[in-house]
Amino acid sequence: MNIAFFLLPKQEVVTVTQEATLRQTLEKMEHHRYSAVPIINEEGGYAGTVTEGDLLWYMKNTPGVSFENANKVKLQDVPLRMTNRSVRIDSDMKDLIALAKVQNFVPVVDDRGHFIGIVRRSEIIDYCQSFIPGNPTLALEA
Repeated sequence: MNIAFFLLPKQEVVTVTQEATLRQTLEKMEHHRYSAVPIINEEGGYAGTVTEGDLLWYMKNTPGVSFENANKVKLQDVPLRMTNRSVRIDSDMKDLIALAKVQNFVPVVDDRGHFIGIVRRSEIIDYCQSFIPGNPTLALEA
């Protein structure tokens, strides 16, 4: 199976840039109701994933930072607690599945390292579920 089969293209993915402010990031995540979003660098590459926890812990542990002045803090100054790895579009499915076990989504990059989209864990699970004998989803489709 090709990773491209599962790809949600970057045009449909909510992302933030490293230059975004803490406030912009919080507002974007709240608006879309996401707990984590990919960060894109100036060259269009995947730079990491920021989570609600990253933002919360930064605000808690940084004296003087509040929501009122969060527009003065750049996202690049917020430490990321986890390192969400990406896969190349030509990677094996086993690489994708290994990352999907520990990440809600897996960022996908092209051969130049440019971000091209994500694969959501739920898409992989739905695909795998279709092969389970006696799957109720299959019975509904029959």
